[in-house]
Amino acid sequence: MTQYTLTELAGLVDGVVTGDGTVVIRGFNGIEQAGPGELTYITSPKMAGRLEECRASACIVPMAVAGGPMPLLRVDDPDLAAAVIHNHLLARPFVATGVHPSAVVGEGCTVPAEVSIGPLVCIGDRVRLGKRVTLEPGVVLGDGVVIGDDTLLHANVVVARGCRIGSRVIIHHGAVIGSDGFGFATDGQGRHVRKPQVGTVRIDDDVEIGANTCIDRAAFGTTRIRSGVRIDNLVQVAHNVDVGENSILVAQVGIAGSTTLGRNVVLGAKAGIAGHLHLADRVMVAAKGGVHNSQPEGAVVGGTPAMEIKTWGRASAAYSRLPGLVREVRRLRRELDRLTARESEQDS
Repeated sequence: MTQYTLTELAGLVDGVVTGDGTVVIRGFNGIEQAGPGELTYITSPKMAGRLEECRASACIVPMAVAGGPMPLLRVDDPDLAAAVIHNHLLARPFVATGVHPSAVVGEGCTVPAEVSIGPLVCIGDRVRLGKRVTLEPGVVLGDGVVIGDDTLLHANVVVARGCRIGSRVIIHHGAVIGSDGFGFATDGQGRHVRKPQVGTVRIDDDVEIGANTCIDRAAFGTTRIRSGVRIDNLVQVAHNVDVGENSILVAQVGIAGSTTLGRNVVLGAKAGIAGHLHLADRVMVAAKGGVHNSQPEGAVVGGTPAMEIKTWGRASAAYSRLPGLVREVRRLRRELDRLTARESEQDS
């Protein structure tokens, strides 16, 4: 079992230890679940009172928390420090298991000795795998696929022909990379003629893609997911989309074809982005936002159609008051009709 002293872990995150830095940490857990030998964390000084009942051996806290009933690791950003340390505690050296007997490997493939290829994996022709690649059971790689070093494809991932996956990429269960984009031309009788999708998908280094997400191949050229992007479960990325570095796409986001995203764009859950738009760097779209036009750098929008976030907030608040306002308008109209009728009687 891997274990570290609190002082050793503090060195990973530039933290300051208050109390016994020699305490041994073997695991990480939430504040309610943590027990002896485990590290936990709080994100706000307001949560410091919860440490009295906590059974953890030590706790990561904000710098403003000066002391507590256990050794503390004080940092500027507890949430970030917790993520770094938890990953470090879980890290294990790669163990190559080789190619499972039930796996099928096509012709002309490059498969290093340092790989783990599970049961019922199907690899097409001319596939190139990097070192320390892991393909869990049921993964399918089409012809000509290239996968970089230290990449992990979970069970039942499909990477279609000609797609390129970078290094240190994680793709979760059931995701489909490189299926045909949605493109049709319609004739005068209303019949739909399929447009061939002959492009590919390129996923750069250090990307993580959630379960059952679909990233379509380009009609021509490349659909691209750039380095550091995080994509949640059940996201749809259409053909020829370009997602900029370190962007975040939350669950059930849908991006229509040929739209481009700048760096550090954040799309909330169920946001929908129309096609052929550009969202510049650091644009944020609130959950369920429907974006119908391009957005400038740093824009924060919400609603359908999407509008500036404060305007959307005021509009949403007004919307909830509409039934009462309608009743008031009806009452005022009846009163106006009554006064108008009285005035007409007096004139006559």
